[in-house]
Amino acid sequence: MSLRHAVMDTPVGVLTLVESDRGLRGLYMEQTKRPLTPAIIGPRDDAVAGETRRQLREYFVGRRREFDLPLDLRGTGFQLAVWEQLLRIPYGQRRSYGQIAADLGDPRSVRAVGAANGSNPVSIIVPCHRVVAGTGALTGYAGGVERKRYLLELETRVMGGTPTLM
Repeated sequence: MSLRHAVMDTPVGVLTLVESDRGLRGLYMEQTKRPLTPAIIGPRDDAVAGETRRQLREYFVGRRREFDLPLDLRGTGFQLAVWEQLLRIPYGQRRSYGQIAADLGDPRSVRAVGAANGSNPVSIIVPCHRVVAGTGALTGYAGGVERKRYLLELETRVMGGTPTLM
């Protein structure tokens, strides 16, 4: 399977968008824990990810609340289950790690949920930034807590209200 990547300037910095023949495989911020080697991102091809770029631009100006993109997520069964839960968090809302663990049927799996959340390869699109501590406090984010805060504040501002932890 062929991988290709493009880069995009955004309000949260440069994003590297990785596509396979099946869909979006990765969305990486400048500050990533993972080295972006050619095996992970493929060669640069600025012709790819046009629809992803368009939808992200709409998101950053407050005109898009849901993404409609084919995804090619790769992970363990548990990671995929967590990422599916992330996709169910509505725009402008937040969930705790404990809530996601409970939704998966194992309230004791909070740490594993946190690890899977931190391994999400398609940040923003799979909204791991919407997951916070049970107290509502912002906790770690692969792109840095300041980027997480920016994304949450953007969504709160667009919604015209205060953030909710459901």
